[in-house]
Amino acid sequence: MTSPVIAGRAPLGTEVEAGKTYYWCSCGQSTKQPFCDGSHKGSEFVPQAYTAEKDGKVWFCNCKHSANKPLCDGAHKTLP
Repeated sequence: MTSPVIAGRAPLGTEVEAGKTYYWCSCGQSTKQPFCDGSHKGSEFVPQAYTAEKDGKVWFCNCKHSANKPLCDGAHKTLP
């Protein structure tokens, strides 16, 4: 498997609505980070669905290396 593009080295705090499903970009090439814009087409990457449990801010992974995808786990701090 190829590695995703690192879209950024800090999480993206995003306001979400309870019950709404968001599609997180897993390839790192979307121009609408942290969400998918279809840039992955033709690759092995697919967007990951995330359904918000409650209204509020969540921190989406922007480095694409989190073990807790699509949310940040601090992996960006260990990237070279």
